[in-house]
Amino acid sequence: MNNKFTIKSFQKAKDEGRKISMLTAYDYSMAKILDEAGIDSLLVGDSLGMVVQGHDSTISVTIDDMIYHSKAVTSAAKRALVIVDMPFMSYHTSITEAVHNAGRLMKEGGAHAIKLEGGVEFAEIIRQIVRAQIPVMGHIGLTPQSVHMFGGFKVQGRSLEQAQKIVDDAKALEEAGVFAITLECVPEKLTKVIGKAVNVPIIGIGAGNDCDGQVLVSNDMLGMYSDFSPKFVKQFANLSSGIKEAVETYIKEINDKTFPAKEHTFMIDEEVINKLY
Repeated sequence: MNNKFTIKSFQKAKDEGRKISMLTAYDYSMAKILDEAGIDSLLVGDSLGMVVQGHDSTISVTIDDMIYHSKAVTSAAKRALVIVDMPFMSYHTSITEAVHNAGRLMKEGGAHAIKLEGGVEFAEIIRQIVRAQIPVMGHIGLTPQSVHMFGGFKVQGRSLEQAQKIVDDAKALEEAGVFAITLECVPEKLTKVIGKAVNVPIIGIGAGNDCDGQVLVSNDMLGMYSDFSPKFVKQFANLSSGIKEAVETYIKEINDKTFPAKEHTFMIDEEVINKLY
C-alpha cells in the first residue's frame, strides 16, 4: 500500500496477474481521497471538459487547463501514478509541438506520464515523446477527441474493418514504446484478441473483464450525476443524493438558527465587550 506505483508497476501487475485500478481526478481533495484509498493510478483526464467545465465533449480543453489540474492532483498523490491526458490539438500538428507539450505536462504539471489518443497515425509522435524520456500511455477504440468523426460516442470495433484497425493500432502503439494502452468501448471478445496481440497492459473502460485493469471517471462511479450514466459504468455510491440532502439540511438549519450552534462559535470575555461601549 505504501509503495509508489510506477510505470514498471503496471507491467509487474500484469505479469503477476494482479488487476490494475485507475480512476480520474481533477483536484487535490478528490485525488487525496482516492490515493489514500489505495488506487494504483490517477488519470487527470481531458474528460474535465465535461465533468468540471460542463461542455458536451473534451474538444475545448487546453494544455493550460491540463497543467492546472495536473498540479493539483500530483500535489495529493503519494502512492498513485499520475497520468495526464494530452488534449485535442496539443500533439496533432507536429512532432516538435507534441514533444514540447508533453514536456510541459511533466515539468509544469508534475505528471508522471502522459496519455494520448490514436493508433497507427500517431505512432511516430509517440516514439519521439518516449525518446524524450516521457512515459506514454496509448488510447484506442472510442477516442473521445474524435467524437465528431465517429458521429457520437459509439462502440467501436464491431465491423471487421474497425476491429482489424484497433488490433493494428494496439500493435503500433506497443512498437512505438507505450507502457500501457487504454481500450475504450469495444466488444469484450475483441478485447481478448487485442490482449493476445500485445504484451503491454490493457486498461479497459467499457471493454469487458479481459483487461489487465479498469479505469472509470470517478464522478460517474461515485454517482455524482442523476441524469445520465454510461452503460459501462457501475455506480458504487450515490453521492448526488447524499450531497443534496446535506445541502438541504444546511439551508434549513441556517434558517432555523440551529447552525451555527455554540460549539461552532468563538467566545470573548464580556469585560472586553463592555469596554467597547
